[in-house]
This record gives sequence, C-alpha cells and structure tokens, in this order.
Amino acid sequence: MYDILLMPMSESGGLPTTVFHMLEKNVGRKVLAILDPSYGFEGTLIAVTHDPPGIWLSNTDAVIMRATIAQPIPQVVAKEDRSEIFLNLRNIHRIEVLHKK
Repeated sequence: MYDILLMPMSESGGLPTTVFHMLEKNVGRKVLAILDPSYGFEGTLIAVTHDPPGIWLSNTDAVIMRATIAQPIPQVVAKEDRSEIFLNLRNIHRIEVLHKK
C-alpha cells in the first residue's frame, strides 16, 4: 500500500543527503507526512528544499489518525482541506509514499 521513509539525523545534527535524494525521486507522488502519532498531512509532493530542510505539498489534507486495540496500526479517520503547505523535515517523524490505486 505504501513505502515508508524514516527521517534519520546525521552525527552533525543535519539530515543526510540520501534523504533528499529519496524525496526528490518521489516528487509528483502522493505522500503522507506524519508529524506525531495522531496528526499529519497528506498531499502531492511538489518540491524539496535544502535550506531550510523541508517539503512542499499541494492539494493537501490535514489528517487525524487513530489506533485501537483491535487495529493497532493508526488509520486516517478525518481529513480537512489545507491547499498548499510547507513542512520542515525536522518536525516530521515519518513519510509514507502512497501507491497509485
């Protein structure tokens, strides 16, 4: 259903260049950027910036996720339209690249 990209930090405290290469390969794809276990943004990745390290999403929805005992993997339960948004990579816990249906 999706690929997961975790955000590793280098020893100097910055992001390794391989993270930027992986993100740049997925420009134009739909992604889910998770900021904390119950909140994130879903949209089309349109640009990757190095300074400040971040991503631009278009056609974005703010999403709320919930997990239950019966379903421990968080699922999207609500969406709210946000148009375009910039997300700093230092605030993102995980990025999931969504596959085409």
